[in-house]
Amino acid sequence: MNETEARAEICRVGRSLFERGYVHATAGNISVALDAADGGGFLITPTDACLGFLATDRLARLDAEGTQQSGDRASKTIVLHRRIYAATAGTAAPARCIIHTHSTHCVALTLALPPGDKQAPQELLPALTPYFVMKVGHVPLISYARPGDPLAAERVERAIKAYHRAGTPIRAVMLDRLGPNVWHGSPAEAMATLEELEETAQLWQLAGRRADPLGEAHIAQLRETFGAHW
Repeated sequence: MNETEARAEICRVGRSLFERGYVHATAGNISVALDAADGGGFLITPTDACLGFLATDRLARLDAEGTQQSGDRASKTIVLHRRIYAATAGTAAPARCIIHTHSTHCVALTLALPPGDKQAPQELLPALTPYFVMKVGHVPLISYARPGDPLAAERVERAIKAYHRAGTPIRAVMLDRLGPNVWHGSPAEAMATLEELEETAQLWQLAGRRADPLGEAHIAQLRETFGAHW
């Protein structure tokens, strides 16, 4: 996917997410890591932009060091996104596109957790459905930090590396009270990952957070048959 195609896909995916209620107002952002043939670096949605009304020529273009080259002012989230791109590069789930939203059901799950529960390492969701296991995988909950705080980027990087060392590479993290960051090889694939994550969060809420997760034998089948990382 060249830069022209990446710009068009960011706008298409942003509009789709907005029209279907996955993002609202000026919340959320999308970035893409560009190929060396396009000079490398990144595209990211501008700060305070509504994802439903993006323009291809106004997306922020940054070089490999994160210095802006053109377009409207880049979202501050590029700091976190760059850490994700770097941390996932050597894993089985490398990021080429990252989507961050404030998806309603995902955020609601973090609000429902007692404050004390957030101090210990935990995940947003258990292995509820086969497609959640296959398409999303583990989603570590990252303890709260204000939007743009470098501490959040450090915590996300540590989580990615820890899961990689454990042999279960991840495609998503959940920022407490803020929303998920998901990644994949393209905007369309990242959007599908986000959709599956938000759908599973809604199912978990509708079930009263009491449904039994898939057993180890079921997960082993998904690993063997579909190469699931769980």
